[in-house]
Amino acid sequence: MGGSVRKACPCLERLWERICGDKSDPGTGNVSDEGRDGEVQEPAAAPRPAAAAEGSMIYTALWLFDSRHPDELSFREGDLFKVLVREGDWWEAQKIQQNGRVLETGIVPRNYLARGESVDGQLWFFGTMDRLQAQKHLMSPDNQNGAFLVRLSVKDGLGYVLSVKSEDRVKHFKVVQSECWFYVELEDRFSSLIDLVEHYQEHDLCTGDRLGEPCGRREPQPPDLSHITAIDWELPKEEFTLKEQLGSGYFAEVYRGLWKGRINVAIKIIKNDSELNHAEFHREVEILKGLRHRHLISLFAICTASAPYYIITELMEKGNLLNFLRGPEGAGLDLTSLVDMATQVADGMSYLEEQKSIHRDLAARNVLVGENYICKVADFGLARIVKEPFYITADTKIPYKWCAPEAISHGKFSIKSDVWSFGILLYEIVTHGAMPYPAHSNQEVYRQVSRGYRMPAPPNCPNLLYDIMMQCWSNDPEERPNFSKLWRQLSLSRYNLV
Repeated sequence: MGGSVRKACPCLERLWERICGDKSDPGTGNVSDEGRDGEVQEPAAAPRPAAAAEGSMIYTALWLFDSRHPDELSFREGDLFKVLVREGDWWEAQKIQQNGRVLETGIVPRNYLARGESVDGQLWFFGTMDRLQAQKHLMSPDNQNGAFLVRLSVKDGLGYVLSVKSEDRVKHFKVVQSECWFYVELEDRFSSLIDLVEHYQEHDLCTGDRLGEPCGRREPQPPDLSHITAIDWELPKEEFTLKEQLGSGYFAEVYRGLWKGRINVAIKIIKNDSELNHAEFHREVEILKGLRHRHLISLFAICTASAPYYIITELMEKGNLLNFLRGPEGAGLDLTSLVDMATQVADGMSYLEEQKSIHRDLAARNVLVGENYICKVADFGLARIVKEPFYITADTKIPYKWCAPEAISHGKFSIKSDVWSFGILLYEIVTHGAMPYPAHSNQEVYRQVSRGYRMPAPPNCPNLLYDIMMQCWSNDPEERPNFSKLWRQLSLSRYNLV
């Protein structure tokens, strides 16, 4: 009976608590700076309120976007949209005024929009994120004291967490959500998360902290050069301008470039493309275009009408992970930041694992680094087509030090041989880019590893990280962990390193 009355009359919630007491009182000041993930284990959060019907939703632009095709709409931050067709990464939408009057209709990138009056549309809402990721965002020098964000905890059922920059640290407050209320402190309850945030921008939290400006966030990149290249990615070379060279290897030279004189891209020019199976190359590119993940490099386009072939990808400003680790910026990173980079790589590889895709050449040189130390796996999928014909004619170029024994002896590449390579990559990360097996030649490495030799733990490497390396280097491929497990292990290890 009591439960029915409370459900029917939520406005009597406070009165009911005075009469009967609150059986689930979490106490006040749900703040925690320490612990497994820095969050208090409160009663499980109630499900998020059901959203309005999709057709009635109004979306808000979070960033400025300049159209790249006549069918696309340009817009500014705050512009309103009614979405007509939700399909893939590009939506058809109407730009509207506050009164609903339609201004124009066209194509827009969906990652630039959020539901208007919902939590998703707030600049301070960062979606699902763990404590360490929140700290990395908030401790950026661009954020002032009081900068904050709201996130959904990665822990099932824990719900929303308010993370606030407080001098030289970040504090995390569990937001309790009942059927009708959101609150951090029991005496101050709000009907929405937006109301809660606005209240604490005007009033202090129990710790004396007050919310300032939302945490700065980086503008996303459109998932393609334009909505047209999402389905037609063969482009003429004339649309691209080569700038400075970024790198050169056995298989390709990489340049910074511009598409149509305005969009930054990376242009990989393949050497020895006469060795390629052209039909296979195009089939593989079609598969790769469908692989989308936050820790995989986006393939934008190819130019194959004439030699040499171009592969067009997103540009990562800090270059490849190996050179970054060996440079002054990488050398200054602490172990927690390094492990975070390894965790990102494991996350991207876990997605490839789910998609039944194999990398075949996973190494620090094939991971790219962007702003805020975002890491993305590159060169996946094309290793078999672009690199292996060259390996056949130039055996000395085979990356023995990264290859699993079965890949060298029998040509057996699998996601488990990628796991072996990930163990070597983890060694590279922990040592700030040291060469694996420094005292051995390529051929010596294969002989020694086949006899059971494994690299010793690097200096100052925690046991838990070396244990992960050794799991990756199990002689039996089936005994090696999968990438999903590696991602979980590394995610947990970051908390133990703080």
